[in-house]
Amino acid sequence: MKMTKKTESQIRAALPKFQKVLSDAKKQDFNESNTVDIITDILSAVFGYEKYSEITREYAIRGTYCDLAIKLENGRKGFNVEYLIECKSVGTELREPHLRQAIDYGAKEGIKWLILTNGIDWQIYRLNFGQPITWDRVSQFNILQLSAKNERDLEQLFIVTKEGVLKSAREEVCEKARCVNRFVIAALLTSNMFVSMLKRELRKIGDGISIDEAEIASLLRGDVLRSNLFDCEEAKAASSIVARHFRQAAKKAVAKNPMPPLSVAQQIITESVPSADSLQQSSESTIAKE
Repeated sequence: MKMTKKTESQIRAALPKFQKVLSDAKKQDFNESNTVDIITDILSAVFGYEKYSEITREYAIRGTYCDLAIKLENGRKGFNVEYLIECKSVGTELREPHLRQAIDYGAKEGIKWLILTNGIDWQIYRLNFGQPITWDRVSQFNILQLSAKNERDLEQLFIVTKEGVLKSAREEVCEKARCVNRFVIAALLTSNMFVSMLKRELRKIGDGISIDEAEIASLLRGDVLRSNLFDCEEAKAASSIVARHFRQAAKKAVAKNPMPPLSVAQQIITESVPSADSLQQSSESTIAKE
C-alpha cells in the first residue's frame, strides 16, 4: 500500500533527527520516564499523530495504566484506541515479561493492537481474542538501523503511522504474515496435492518406478523439512489455513463447473470403460510380468 507524499516527507525529515536523539539517550542511559518523552515525540513527528489529542499518557485499564495509547476519532463524537503502547527505558532489552504485560492490558480492554518499544526496538502485535487468547507479531524493527532513503524501511514504519492505521496497512501486513511463513509453506509442501505432484514427477524421473505417497510425505517431514515445523501450535494453525484453502477452492470449482447428472446410458459407458490410470497400471503390471 502506497503512502502519500506528505507522510513520506514527514518520515524522511524526522527520522534522522530522532535516530541521533535515541543514540545519545542510550549512551546516557535515559530512564523510562525520559524515554517515554522521546517515544511521544516520535509518535508525533515521525508517525503523524496529534501530540495533545491523539497520544494519551497513562491510559487507565481497570485500576492500572498502560504507558501510552493512540486514540483516533471514530466519527461519532467518540474515539477508538488504535494502539496500546508499553514503553521501557531506552537501554532495556525487550523481553517476554514485558510483552505479557502489554498483552494483559490489551486483553482486559479488548484492544487488539499493541506496541512494545524502548524507543529503539519496536515490536507490533495483534491479539486474537479466542480461547485461549493468542497473538501474532506483525512487525519488528530497530529504528537506528533504518534509512530514510530506503523504500522498504519506510514501508516498515508505515504501518505505525496515522495514515497507515486509517488505510488498514497493518491489517494487510498481518494477513501476509499469517499466510506467508515457514509453517504455512511446510503445510503446503506436505499437502496431498503437492505430494501427488511430487509422486508424478518422481515416476517420470525414475522411468515409472513404484513409489507410495506416504513415503514421500515421510521424507518431507523427516528429512527434507525441519521437524519443528510440524509439532507446535503455529504448525496446527498453518494446517488449518491450508486445509480451509483447499476446501474453499474445491467448493469454488464445483460451483463454477457443476457436473451434470449422468444419464443411464452414460453411467453404463463410464462404468464399463477403464480409466487412464487403470490402463496404465495394467500396462505396468504386464511389463513387470514379462
